[in-house]
Amino acid sequence: MTSSPQDSPPSQAPAVWLPTATAAYEQMLGALATAMASVRFEFYIYKPDRTGDRFRQALVAAAARGAQVRVLLDAFGSSGLPPDYWQGLTQAGGQMAYFNPLSVVRLPIRSHRKLLVVDDWIAIIGGFNIGDEYEGDGFTRGWRDLGLAIQGPAVLRLASSFELLWQHRNFRHFRMIRLRRSVWRHRKKAGAGTEVMPIGLGMGRNTFDQSLLKALRGAQEVRIVASYFAPSFRLRRALMRAAHRGSRVRLILAGATDVPFVQAGARSLYRRMLAAGIEIAEYDAQVLHAKLGIIDDTVYVGSANLDARSLGLNYEIMIRRLDPALAAQGREIFDQDWGRSRPILASAWRKYWTWTRQVHGMVALFFITKIDPWYAHRQLRHLT
Repeated sequence: MTSSPQDSPPSQAPAVWLPTATAAYEQMLGALATAMASVRFEFYIYKPDRTGDRFRQALVAAAARGAQVRVLLDAFGSSGLPPDYWQGLTQAGGQMAYFNPLSVVRLPIRSHRKLLVVDDWIAIIGGFNIGDEYEGDGFTRGWRDLGLAIQGPAVLRLASSFELLWQHRNFRHFRMIRLRRSVWRHRKKAGAGTEVMPIGLGMGRNTFDQSLLKALRGAQEVRIVASYFAPSFRLRRALMRAAHRGSRVRLILAGATDVPFVQAGARSLYRRMLAAGIEIAEYDAQVLHAKLGIIDDTVYVGSANLDARSLGLNYEIMIRRLDPALAAQGREIFDQDWGRSRPILASAWRKYWTWTRQVHGMVALFFITKIDPWYAHRQLRHLT
């Protein structure tokens, strides 16, 4: 990973866009091939397919070289793995664990994070999981996703975030609450221009949500890619207010999706947002799975969706980076996807959005934003 002085401010460490999951996989496998001291590997979904086997081989090789290799997967998202899948890793000296082992009471709380940290030198985050369906350019083949490779002080903050979740991987809600102050301190020490934002129950205020709201108050130009879109009322209002002020607000949302129910909930919001002046386009060349925000010269990238689960229930990891050069490159990625997306026009949408679709969308949105969070918090009362 290289950079030049004009790529970022002098106080910033290098950061490089990984514009597809394939590019991210290549960067990750390359980093794993050089790992000598430590590997922290954390994902929501890991599949035992060709892609999964490639990563398993690289992780085992790193452990065999003497690196401390730890793999943390979500117990629900990666529940399809065979019981002996990681036997080779443990025999080579590595460790593997599941976050929040499955039970009826604890099922709603998941770690949706995607993170690799190698030798405390490089970190890679994004929206992609580990599986064959992500392989490709996101246009002709493979789900549309992206990520970021980063160096510098933020890498240590990301490593610390992994350590906290690894230590409390068995998940006890009230124990996690006591981490609030330490995580807040980690967030504040992320380094010049870069902020690491761990999100989750017991980790204090949702710093990603708060940061977005603050940035939107003075935004001149907003570009957001959201595969699952069901934001809070405050965030919807902030987006519409920005458009009312004359800011250009553009959203790329899912046309092709793996969760039609969530898409229906998102579409129930289109009419009011279009009326407010927000521009919306749906990406339907492939399944959209990317998570990206660019507000003026500030970039947001990581695992969190703009929905109630990511903003209030899941454990997530996000980077906020003030970096004009990186933002300019991100705008190019966004604009390319915008050109490949289908614009949603208010006049055509009124004809498409029949009353039956309205009812379906309203029910979906109510379930996503009200019922699911209510049920999850109700379950938490049983944890000690």
